[in-house]
Amino acid sequence: MEDDKEPEQSCWAYLPDICLSNMFWWLDDRDRSQAALVCKRWNQAMYSGSLWRTRTITFSGRPSRSNTSEFESALWYVKRFGKYLEQLEIKFLNPYNAVLTRKFQVTMRGLLSRLGKCNSRLVSLIIQHLELDRLVWKNGIRSQFIKNLSTFLKRTGKHLDYLNLKGARVTLEEGCELLNSLSYLRNKSFASEINIEDFFSHHLSIYSSPLFLQTISTFRNLVILTLNYNCISDELLDILCEHNAHSLWTMNIKCHIHDPHGQVIWGMSWANLAKRAPNLKVNFFFERVMKHNSLARILLAEIPLRSISLRSCYFSDPDWSMRPTLTNLLPAYKSILQKLTLEFNNDHELLDEELLQLVLSCEKLFFLKVWAFLSVAFVERLLQNRAEGKCVLCTMKVRIYTTRHETSEEDRLLRDIYKKFRNLIDSELNYFVIAYPMV
Repeated sequence: MEDDKEPEQSCWAYLPDICLSNMFWWLDDRDRSQAALVCKRWNQAMYSGSLWRTRTITFSGRPSRSNTSEFESALWYVKRFGKYLEQLEIKFLNPYNAVLTRKFQVTMRGLLSRLGKCNSRLVSLIIQHLELDRLVWKNGIRSQFIKNLSTFLKRTGKHLDYLNLKGARVTLEEGCELLNSLSYLRNKSFASEINIEDFFSHHLSIYSSPLFLQTISTFRNLVILTLNYNCISDELLDILCEHNAHSLWTMNIKCHIHDPHGQVIWGMSWANLAKRAPNLKVNFFFERVMKHNSLARILLAEIPLRSISLRSCYFSDPDWSMRPTLTNLLPAYKSILQKLTLEFNNDHELLDEELLQLVLSCEKLFFLKVWAFLSVAFVERLLQNRAEGKCVLCTMKVRIYTTRHETSEEDRLLRDIYKKFRNLIDSELNYFVIAYPMV
């Protein structure tokens, strides 16, 4: 007599849903497709929305056989799982020629068109470092891509919460067209975070543009705003005060030597914004803007400054001095400054004492990163003050520049310092200190 019992199933058939989902989470697209062939239940697991909510799509900018599969894979994903997507990042890495930018533009046209029709969940979109002002972006390709992206933003703007187009390098008109797409039909955008650092091309005085001010006035719920200093004006601060004071927490401002930064901002404009937006913290990032006169015009005492980064990118200017900035300018923020990053070539002046006094005067400074010509003794004195409770540093990252190729003596002294303060460093500090030949 034949046995009518069903064959005994493998223990994998009884795997709990949560375990099955976690297993699929760690698989790439190819392995997920293979695993979905195991059984009906595993096939259903592959279509779980939780697996496809976040996506990074990367396109190589170099000619290779893998290019075609990259573009096809992106379209395959959007067609099958785009409706689940909530967070999307697209990377186009250093495009090599116009052929690849054209292929990218065509692929993005199909991808954005499909996504705009099937998706109503997207809250975050990141497309960084496109550098659309490069020659590999022919005018027609560039214009078509911006048109496609603008159309997509019009469709998704009502639920998009975060937009990051850092490094797009577009014209004023193109940039405002893209940003205005978020407020299409409603004349208002409720996105909480936008990153438009290096969004506009170099050398543009955005701060003087009525079109840009009109565009920013459509944003009514900004929490985090990242942009360049060539966008800042009294009028912009007034607009933020009027429409976003209730929500604004953070402003990240980059000031680059190649961007216009000579405009005059009144301290009263910053004071009004700080008063209306009491939770506001401002983070400044300076690149090769190091001279005291330029910094003094920008860093007004009324700014609620949380962190500052000053980087000269190894450039040395014998007519420039960092001392007035350390002794006269930055101490104005001693009661609020929390993070300080300094990277400069001060081979013509010693600043150990000035920097130490600045650190000790800042009541809330918990992060310090310094790349400069300093003595090893500076590190020891800083650690001694930290051990005595005279500062609240939690992170110390110091690169001590030296004019010699050989750093064995500095390395030995730093090892001795580490041994002396080992308990403090291991238990309370994020500590990294090295000697670095600067020749």
